[in-house]
Amino acid sequence: MFDIKQPFRRLRSSLPGILAALVLLSAGLRPGLPEAKDLDLPMLGDTSSGIISQQQEVELGQAWLKMFRSRVRTYNDPELQQYLEALLFDLAVHSELQDPRLDLVIINNPTMNAFAVPGGVVGVHTGLFLYAENEHQLASVLAHELAHLSQRHFARQLGHQKTTSVSTLAGLLAGVILAATVGSDAGMAAMTMSQAAALDSQLRFSRQNEQEADRLGIETLFRSGHDPAAMPDMFERMLAATRYTGQKPPEFLLTHPLTEKRVADSRGRIRKYPSRQYPNPEEFGLMRARALIAIDKNPGRSMQRFQKELEGHSLSKRAAIYGLSQATMAAGDFDTARTILEPLLADEPYNLTLQLGMANIERKQGNVDAALKRIKSIGVYHADSYALAMAHAETLMQASRYGESEKLLQDLSRQRPGDPEVWFQLAEVSGLAGDISGVHKARAEYFILNGVFDKAREHLGYARRLLQNDFQQSSIIDQRLRDLAEIEDKTRKL
Repeated sequence: MFDIKQPFRRLRSSLPGILAALVLLSAGLRPGLPEAKDLDLPMLGDTSSGIISQQQEVELGQAWLKMFRSRVRTYNDPELQQYLEALLFDLAVHSELQDPRLDLVIINNPTMNAFAVPGGVVGVHTGLFLYAENEHQLASVLAHELAHLSQRHFARQLGHQKTTSVSTLAGLLAGVILAATVGSDAGMAAMTMSQAAALDSQLRFSRQNEQEADRLGIETLFRSGHDPAAMPDMFERMLAATRYTGQKPPEFLLTHPLTEKRVADSRGRIRKYPSRQYPNPEEFGLMRARALIAIDKNPGRSMQRFQKELEGHSLSKRAAIYGLSQATMAAGDFDTARTILEPLLADEPYNLTLQLGMANIERKQGNVDAALKRIKSIGVYHADSYALAMAHAETLMQASRYGESEKLLQDLSRQRPGDPEVWFQLAEVSGLAGDISGVHKARAEYFILNGVFDKAREHLGYARRLLQNDFQQSSIIDQRLRDLAEIEDKTRKL
């Protein structure tokens, strides 16, 4: 059977060079010097900056996201996804962002990096958890990216550099994809060479973008209840990563370069905010543990990491215990994993992450009834949890209750229609439930979200033939085929 999750090997040739310009927001911006009032920025929407409208940004962003997913393997962890989405959306509510539509993608990569793409696409590397000491520092990176989106720096950048060549933009796109894939020097070199070609025309304008993002990002942190000092603190940690190790700069610094003056400026900005203690949410430590396990890709290495944290310095002993439990489970020692986790659960019986951790151990042991009972009991307190719903669907599937799992995932697909992982899991369980037309419909949606339109059309055709005697369902599929044709047409015209 064709594996719908296999890597997609071709870049969609129908996407024109202008699509590559999307990465300017994440890869073409440079350090800040002058204040906003010192530069004559073009008015967004006037004839001089009308290269791209706000709606075009959304369409470009969605097209870019489909292409990105077709080239870069994103990381699927519903718990980490839920945590980062909640953090991002909370920051967005307190930012200057006018359009609430946001898409978060996670890349399992040890590099310190994050990026924002017009249209509300935000990418986060798991490597940020290697550097951020607390949630406030992690939030500072997201707040900075949201500021770039809220000020539409992409549209301003295009308006400023009307002579930028398509080859330069394509080079920037290639660099970002390479960096996200392997974090390699090759990826950084691709970006550096293309950036250098347009340096003279970009530098001063881009410095302003960066300083404006610093200022608004700090304000967003304060409004959302996070420590404004986290931004200069995180900047200093980024610089230290190069200063003390002699390694190449983190990817974030290559796309958002820092200077000592810029760090000092951001430190000066926080003086206007009241000084107080900002506790670090414990959930950050648990999610950090999950991210580190993903980065290690080796349960034994992760077990050693968390054991060392417990024996020496640790940002959170509780998180290290949780991480050790989950790494031990991944190594196949389920009884020990349970023993490690039980004391944490006794202290916090309503903690969703801990309960899901224990349910996962039970499921791995084959005790699906216990896992289902646990999920049902904790669901009373976390009824709207995406991570809980995904764990519930997976456990039902393992219990051979395929129809119930399919129904749950169908409901979730209506809540999160832009989530490829939901459609992937729905396709799998629909097959087990004997719903062959459902398999093809779910696969079609998965392929649409990943920019593989020919495969999407193929699966919609299969479903159409299976349901040709069902007028209502065949009409729905016909409409989806028309939607797909429109998506392809818009993509070609972008």
